[in-house]
Amino acid sequence: MNKIYFDNAATTKMSPDVIEVMHQVMQSDFGNPSSIHSYGRTARTVIEKSRKTVAEILNASTGEIFFTSSATESNNMAIFRSVIDLGVRRIITSATEHPCVLNSVKSVHEHHPEVEIAILDVDQHGELDLEHLEKILSSSDQKTLVSIMHGNNEIGTMHDIKAISKICSQRGALYHCDTVQTIGKFQLDLQDLNINFLSGSGHKIYGPKGVGIIYVNHDNMINAMIKGGGQERQLRSGTENVYGIAGFAKALELLDHNKTEHNQQVTLLRKYLKEELVKHVHGVAFNGAKGNNYLPHVLNLSIPKSEKTELIMFNLDINGICASAGSACSSGTEQQSHVLSAIRSPEDRKSLRFSLCPQNTTDEIDIVVSKLKEII
Repeated sequence: MNKIYFDNAATTKMSPDVIEVMHQVMQSDFGNPSSIHSYGRTARTVIEKSRKTVAEILNASTGEIFFTSSATESNNMAIFRSVIDLGVRRIITSATEHPCVLNSVKSVHEHHPEVEIAILDVDQHGELDLEHLEKILSSSDQKTLVSIMHGNNEIGTMHDIKAISKICSQRGALYHCDTVQTIGKFQLDLQDLNINFLSGSGHKIYGPKGVGIIYVNHDNMINAMIKGGGQERQLRSGTENVYGIAGFAKALELLDHNKTEHNQQVTLLRKYLKEELVKHVHGVAFNGAKGNNYLPHVLNLSIPKSEKTELIMFNLDINGICASAGSACSSGTEQQSHVLSAIRSPEDRKSLRFSLCPQNTTDEIDIVVSKLKEII
């Protein structure tokens, strides 16, 4: 059976060019980058060249880019260390953030009850009321961190991070942005955006798992969460994942270079998928932004619940179709996700997420729609 992979928001298949770069590093540049001999120096060069690539794409300085194990680690680092090191006493986030942000915020409050937490509601499309954000920020002069993502991984709604960063800057708040679903796919100019912390992940951009980045603005430097040998300029101890770092940089470079073509291709596929679902699947509706503020690779649909939809993910899987009911980090659970609850998705409807890449085809879409119609 030829499988159809429509779960690219969960993880992406590595680019052959990325695999080639990583293989070269594994084979030849295996030294410990902290060693002073030639193998160590070569490995260090790989890391610093990768850092320069990432910094240039984000229009940041190399001293502001740090490699981590994942965006989850990066998000935890930004949230916890802003409280511990920068004196943050209030955190504002949204109800549709990734669980690693919401759970980090919850944990901060448990360990530091003096830190006030404000959760912004979203409308039925997952969009924020920025006037509400501004009102909350102006209600107190407490040192504040705003943590709001760029693009939602479940429903695809995108937030206006330039407007958010401007509001934060005007009100003296720090801004942390999770860009896992958008880094490399959209222009992120950190000289233009007033962002203090930004996170990204390799495996969402056709790169390897086990590597991420955090951008830390030089005006708001923080201390290490992981103590040890002082790697990553004292911010993140532990021997660096050299081949993963090289793979991340190559993946970001390739995607950034082709981002216009990438987005055009997945936009056309998404449009075709949506049109075919409307034609052939009775009662289908869609979750997410009402306008053009959506991730072009994500389509979240809902259908009326019935006995046939209870095992719909299982039935799609046995037919060779890989999709999702929500965030991959919440896999194995069939209850409605926190994102769908936040947008007040009706309990009598079942939601599915299809997320696409340029290698998907309209023929695959025809098969998926046909199988979905058959199942329900």
